Amino acid sequence: MKLLVANLFRLAALALLLILLFRTEWLSFLLTPLTSNNAPAVYTQNSLASLAAGHLQLVVGSIACSAVLAVLGGIFVTRESGADFLPLSRAIANAGQTFPPVAVLALAVPATGFGAMPTLIALFLYGLLPIFENTVAGLKQVSPQVLDAADGMGMSATQRLLRVELPLALPLILEGLKVATVINIGTATIGSTVAAKGLGEVIIAGLISDNTAFILQGGLIVGLMAVLIYDAMGLVEGAITRRIGLRAV
Repeated sequence: MKLLVANLFRLAALALLLILLFRTEWLSFLLTPLTSNNAPAVYTQNSLASLAAGHLQLVVGSIACSAVLAVLGGIFVTRESGADFLPLSRAIANAGQTFPPVAVLALAVPATGFGAMPTLIALFLYGLLPIFENTVAGLKQVSPQVLDAADGMGMSATQRLLRVELPLALPLILEGLKVATVINIGTATIGSTVAAKGLGEVIIAGLISDNTAFILQGGLIVGLMAVLIYDAMGLVEGAITRRIGLRAV
């Protein structure tokens, strides 16, 4: 029963997202009451599907860079040679999360210009902390007995990391990746303030023109994408962890 309800929710959310992206006019009867002074109820200045694609490109690009650095950093500080750098690495990752993305944009624009690059920098910094902390936690929770057994089998340090530690830490690493992705889907809307292509354009247009219908369209699309992508990543995580024998089928 729970599985049926979950699948129905997924289908309903996906259907609503597709309607918002490709057939928003079907919902005009619901959006029109949110407008005033005969303002348009449906955002038509740019294709919503195109804006959503640009939005996801920013998220995917930034998360990919964050994941590479955060996972490598997490591996480094959990080795004996890098343990002393854990406090510094954690402070840097925390700074990336706590420093306001708007401030990052303001600092990055003079150096990189307007467009996608300052937004990618802000999202990259924002995505470091969840992935880094989960990588560290996942690697540290590997049982010493398991590590001793790997050493007893004659594995090198690299073999032990790749064959034992990372697979056992994978569920936590993937969880951090999911959290970072959802955070960045919402945060990427600020990119439109520096001319990056994304769904923030719709929300900003609504704020400027006092058009609640535009704000609702942009907000709903971002929210539905976040929910569906988080859910999809959870399904992928379950499939991967089952495949490597960390979770029962």
